[in-house]
Amino acid sequence: MKPRFLRFWMAQVALAPAWLIVIFAYIGTILWTIQISFTSSKVFPVSNYVGFSQYTRLFGSERWIISVQNLAIFGLIFIVGCLILGFLLAVFLDQRIRAESVFRTIFLYPYALSFIVTGLVWQWTLNPTLGVQQTVRNWGWESFTFDWLSRGDRAIYVIALAGMWQASGLVMAILLAGLRGVDGELWKAAKVDGIPTWRVYVHIVIPILTPMFVTATVLLATAVVKVYDLVVALTNGGPGISTEVPAKFVIEYLFQRQNLGLATAASTVMMITVLCVLAPWLYVQYFRKPRSAH
Repeated sequence: MKPRFLRFWMAQVALAPAWLIVIFAYIGTILWTIQISFTSSKVFPVSNYVGFSQYTRLFGSERWIISVQNLAIFGLIFIVGCLILGFLLAVFLDQRIRAESVFRTIFLYPYALSFIVTGLVWQWTLNPTLGVQQTVRNWGWESFTFDWLSRGDRAIYVIALAGMWQASGLVMAILLAGLRGVDGELWKAAKVDGIPTWRVYVHIVIPILTPMFVTATVLLATAVVKVYDLVVALTNGGPGISTEVPAKFVIEYLFQRQNLGLATAASTVMMITVLCVLAPWLYVQYFRKPRSAH
């Protein structure tokens, strides 16, 4: 009994630095940020509490509303597009094709890039005076136009496409691991019964891969909420504020407009959004009791 007790406390002592970091560097700063959001802080934090006035001002700001709308559009296209494209790529690689490792590396490579690099690449590619539009015109199609990047009503879709190009490889890797775990006897039985391949995927394989889809969705949704560098590199929020997103809103009001109270209110809303995304997944993964077999 004593050696076990001693080992327990030795482990706790070894973990003490990590617990201190979690308590002070994470939980402490989160609580401090929430506390500042209820004050009238500008350049420096102050203790002049103003209740929910910063949140009232935040949701009364047209810039913030546009940011949230853009995030919803970006998130829907980005998550759905990545799941579909990643699944198709995983199915393609699961056919035991030649040079599979080469294709897997090519598909996964964009995810190794930072969003800044991705944004710059797509900015050069879609620049009306340098990229696709100018190239096609140089080939003789003078009337060809592809100026989505400079159009306020379409630029957010370009950002979503750039994000899909980068993150689909991650989804592919997750789903490919799941596909490799599907019992080969299922495919043999389906062939014997004459079941079309697409039906096997829709009614058998995809339900088996549900945990992988959930994991991929959570990772993508978290990336959506904090998207910043891709927007800055690709459009810097323009034209105008047509591609503004919440993370850029926070950074701008924090460092450029020097409105600490409003910036922390926006970041608190973002944190709550992330928690709402993560909470169901954490509950299913760690807290829900498995159903007992009857």
